[in-house]
Amino acid sequence: MRASLTRDTLLLPLQRIIGVVERRQTMPVLAHVLVEVDNEGHVTLTGTDMEVEMIGSATAESSDPGSCTLPARKLYDLLRALPADVHIDLKLEGERALLRAGRSRYTLVTLPTADFPTLDNIEVIGRLRIGEAALKALIERTQFAMASQDVRYYLNGMLFDMHGEVLRCVTTDGHRLAMAQTALPGNGNQARRQLIVPRKGVLELAGLLEAGEGEVELEFARNHLRVHREGVRFTSKLIDGKFPDYETVIPIGADHHVIVDRNMLRETLQRAAILSNEKYRGVKLELARGRMRIVAHNPEQEEAVEEIEVETAVDDLSVGFNVGYLLDALGSLRGERVTLRLRDAQSSCLVEGVPDEHARHVIMPLRL
Repeated sequence: MRASLTRDTLLLPLQRIIGVVERRQTMPVLAHVLVEVDNEGHVTLTGTDMEVEMIGSATAESSDPGSCTLPARKLYDLLRALPADVHIDLKLEGERALLRAGRSRYTLVTLPTADFPTLDNIEVIGRLRIGEAALKALIERTQFAMASQDVRYYLNGMLFDMHGEVLRCVTTDGHRLAMAQTALPGNGNQARRQLIVPRKGVLELAGLLEAGEGEVELEFARNHLRVHREGVRFTSKLIDGKFPDYETVIPIGADHHVIVDRNMLRETLQRAAILSNEKYRGVKLELARGRMRIVAHNPEQEEAVEEIEVETAVDDLSVGFNVGYLLDALGSLRGERVTLRLRDAQSSCLVEGVPDEHARHVIMPLRL
């Protein structure tokens, strides 16, 4: 195997996949990247942790077909440290790989390619195309509400719910729920499909996607999701479990409405959070006609009290929330104003943008 190409040509696909490769692995080969060169000079680099697989591609100026595995982090650090305009010549010699860059030469250890696990043979049962920017926005507006290391393993990921001409992304950690949706023109005849992508796969996919005008293709298999975008193929195993019925969590009959400037509320909450309890991070929202008081306490007997003007007919309602959950919801919404929909002090709060109807956030109350 041999490939001759510029440093940047090789570094770009490696940058895209390096996040999948973890330094500490139970299998040594998983700390390596699989490098394959075909007869036409196409170079593919594959990284995996057995849950998520990423494949990046480049084109060599001259090459000989073959394959090898290389220590991913060492290769990445070497390429980043080399001058941008240097020419790279990568060659497999026995059980070692030789990398030449100008007058420099580096010898890297390899492991058998037969030991490297790949996810090539998955049985695709459905496909759809979606704007890359739209998919990236869905993930970014909901990923913060995923659980982390929850015993309810199905919460440690993101639900992709495709129904008719709508794709929804939903996350929850049991204390809050985030949902965003986008239209899928031309996909109305497909049956409803739900799948749960694990947390690491969601984070890697969010980092991979760009807010451009292109499209990506999603492929669905029984146990995998695969995403194709220019120069990269992403594959993630799915979580085998049933996601909660999120539609029943969205409060119905929340007849107390509060409309407020999003940035003003966000800045006020950020100030109040400084004096909130570090463990529970609770703030109390005290509503009266046309105004809202935000109150925070901590065990040191410190207190923050702020009052802002809002549009509401609610009189004498007080409810507590985790200030971090409120700030996360406000940060993911669009538009200048938001609506808080409440029922009583024991019920959850529905947070929506005005006039953004494509995202909803549900936050459970705290007893303060």
